[in-house]
Amino acid sequence: MRGGNVLNTDKKQEIRAKLVMKLIPYLRKNGLQSIRMEEIAKVMEVSRATLYKYFSTKEEIIGFIVAGFIEYMNELTNSHFDTDQSFGTRFQLIFEQSVSLVEYFTDIFIKELETSYPEWYDRFNEGMKKREQYLLAFYAEGIQKGIFNPISGRLLIAQDEILRGMFNVKYLMTNQLTVQQILTDYYQLKKIQLFKPDKLTVIDDAVIEQRIAYLTQKITKNLY
Repeated sequence: MRGGNVLNTDKKQEIRAKLVMKLIPYLRKNGLQSIRMEEIAKVMEVSRATLYKYFSTKEEIIGFIVAGFIEYMNELTNSHFDTDQSFGTRFQLIFEQSVSLVEYFTDIFIKELETSYPEWYDRFNEGMKKREQYLLAFYAEGIQKGIFNPISGRLLIAQDEILRGMFNVKYLMTNQLTVQQILTDYYQLKKIQLFKPDKLTVIDDAVIEQRIAYLTQKITKNLY
């Protein structure tokens, strides 16, 4: 019986995650405050009765979203690598995560999270601070081992914010760019400025190509 309960819980979590993924593109553009449960059901393409089977309040939905991203960040900060080759792997994981966080946690989303759901905002902030400390330690370790160029870790972290202004239709059209071009060029920029020339061999770019294609599809879908 307990095994059945576990399976039912896992299935419910899976459905909750799928419903939320339909909602996130709307929230990133329109924010949190104005949308009501009736509208949420429409965006999720389910009835109100079905929505209430999985989420009883809007706050519960917001909490599910934030908790999911905190868990996503912890996947990186809780991982352990030992070899020089792993610096390439970690760099790619950090790049993918940085793009995802910029894409989903827009300025509108974060500001309204702080105003309307301060407890969840604090938890998200704590997760971001933990991630920042991990990144600073990672960059310092790479410099110490002679793999990275001696660049400020805080500057590297702040640099990711430039992506926020690029992921919008007006910018793309004005500059005749595609999301894939931006992601590919930004990846190359980060790689070349971070890794010393003789250490670039620790990176397998074939691995990231598939991830960039996936990110391009998700971001483009959310834009149009």
